[in-house]
Amino acid sequence: MSWEKLRFTKQEINKAGAILSSFKSTEEEKDKAIEILDNWRAVHSYPMHIFQMRLRDKAKKIDNNPIIAQRLKRVPAIIYKLQRGYHGRKPSMKLSQMQDIGGCRAILSDVSLAKKLCEEHYLKGDLKHKKAGFKDYIDKPKEDGYRGLHLVYEYKSDKGKKEFNGLRVEVQIRSKLQHLWATAIETVGFFTRQALKSNEGEEDWKEFFRLVSSAFAKMENCPPVPNTPYNKEELYSLIKKKENELNVITKMNGWTHAVQIFKSEIKPKRKVKFFLLELDIKGEKLNLKAYTKEEEQKAIDDYSALEKRHSGNKEYDVVLVGVDTVNDLEKAYPNYFVDCEEFLYYLQKIMDNG
Repeated sequence: MSWEKLRFTKQEINKAGAILSSFKSTEEEKDKAIEILDNWRAVHSYPMHIFQMRLRDKAKKIDNNPIIAQRLKRVPAIIYKLQRGYHGRKPSMKLSQMQDIGGCRAILSDVSLAKKLCEEHYLKGDLKHKKAGFKDYIDKPKEDGYRGLHLVYEYKSDKGKKEFNGLRVEVQIRSKLQHLWATAIETVGFFTRQALKSNEGEEDWKEFFRLVSSAFAKMENCPPVPNTPYNKEELYSLIKKKENELNVITKMNGWTHAVQIFKSEIKPKRKVKFFLLELDIKGEKLNLKAYTKEEEQKAIDDYSALEKRHSGNKEYDVVLVGVDTVNDLEKAYPNYFVDCEEFLYYLQKIMDNG
């Protein structure tokens, strides 16, 4: 396929980011800025593809059943990230410097395999690309409870595709348990209209997920989340109390049973590679459209059009992801399919011992 080419200068890209992060911009300015952002995001497809192929190859050497996925960051998420540090002056982040516009993720069976993949094939690996950042959120969990391994690389080629040199891609590596926690917090965020993933929202929900993350860390023999009880009995007791107050299990089971999944676009004999997911939160349904590898550009164009249609509407959430099968898609993004079963299984184990 022909990959998207960059049509704007770095100065134009950063200006577009400043326009989108400002609350004073006109609609005309925003429309032009979105056009630039769409192109800037799309050019990350090729380096993201390269990193995803390597991640898949290396993960399969470590784990018999890794789950690999890739995604271009959602426009609302990009704008939100730009706006977070903007207070009427210059934005604290330039759009051209955002490190996770293109990203790929590996989910491994357990934490030891996740660490092994990171250590052997990335930190000590033979990548020609420049490592631009590394965060170990397993040994040092984030305050909000997030755990995982994040690496950022700058794409570099001495041969073909030099036009993509310097573009950054984020590589995430998680254990299955860490992934269940991360997708559960997104599911709750969707249906309670809270930005819990960004550590914003009701304190009770934030505290619940911080405590559960510490419990999961204990199951993996990893450091707990800061400022949560170290004693297992005290930790489990607090989780049980929060679950009773928030009615977590009943609510999450309700969302799972309510959502209708539409898979009419998926034809058994059609080799699909990309999936466009449109979650209708109020209508409690998921629209899903599939694309072949050759249809990637159409998928990106449809993604941008759907984001524009739902711009500013919090009743919808849209994402374009690349995986090998529908089964992998559901495992990698259970928050969109509202499949909380495995998370609730581990939560119930905590409740039974609390």
